[in-house]
Amino acid sequence: MKLIIQIPCLNEEKSLPIALKDLPRKIEGVDAIEILVIDDGSRDRTADVAREHGVDHILQSTNNKGLAKAFIGGINHSLKLGADIIVNTDADNQYCGADVAKLIQPILEGRADIVIGDRQVESIRHFSPLKIFLQKFGSWVVRQVSGTDVPDATSGFRAYSREAAVQLNVVSDFTYTIETLISCGKKNLAIEHVPVRTNEKLRESRLFTSNAEYIKRSVVTILKIYSMYKPLKVFTWVGGTACSLGFVIGCRYLYFYFQGQTAGHIQSLILSAILLIVGFQIVMMGVVAELISINRQILEDVQVRVKKDELDRKA
Repeated sequence: MKLIIQIPCLNEEKSLPIALKDLPRKIEGVDAIEILVIDDGSRDRTADVAREHGVDHILQSTNNKGLAKAFIGGINHSLKLGADIIVNTDADNQYCGADVAKLIQPILEGRADIVIGDRQVESIRHFSPLKIFLQKFGSWVVRQVSGTDVPDATSGFRAYSREAAVQLNVVSDFTYTIETLISCGKKNLAIEHVPVRTNEKLRESRLFTSNAEYIKRSVVTILKIYSMYKPLKVFTWVGGTACSLGFVIGCRYLYFYFQGQTAGHIQSLILSAILLIVGFQIVMMGVVAELISINRQILEDVQVRVKKDELDRKA
């Protein structure tokens, strides 16, 4: 049983040694633990520092491709290295390394494909009340759209079985946390969560510059990924709303029509017709999108089979 702990990095020469020192090198039930550092186009000595501290593998990008691409690149590389379990953690030492053993336990016991570390954000001292509220509310939204019960949807401290890792795809260029949770929930993978500890903050987040930016980009990600898996539902809601509004306005026109008071209300008739036509077209677009979604799912199944064949040949 091989465990690979991957750490996406961007200019982390100062914090990386602290994070590496905190990681376990022996866990009961695991034969080998290897560490993979993904250097996402760092402009400092991140890769050199990783080598100096005995990191087993380093994956370097020629330029900064973003956290989501670094994450999925690390997952794919870990699979090629023969990982049976992959743990993702942050280079800023946000998560307690000793909890890696707790994180992978449900996978070792065969109960879960994916395990998410629950930071229990209300207990993190450097989180403001606003940030705690946004984290909890955002996690609630993700639970609704993903069909999971994960209390900390944005936690990057995660463990994946080999089977789950093979099925991962990331299309976002922002962050992988929300996207992978929604997609894995829709694929009916077994997802569990365990409470984990956090360490003192070493630096500010580099993923976003303000709460407003984070909210905006997260909402876009949720809508995009949910629409990929449930397009007919999304388009039906939007188209149905337009049709309903057009129907109500049309009924209003008919009321005045039967009262003999059509003068001045012809605009309502035109607006009603436009909304009904547009709403119907949106629903039809949803039907087409649903067919495309089915085709995408078939392609994903083919991709998984190809990946497994490639990995089996290398093994």
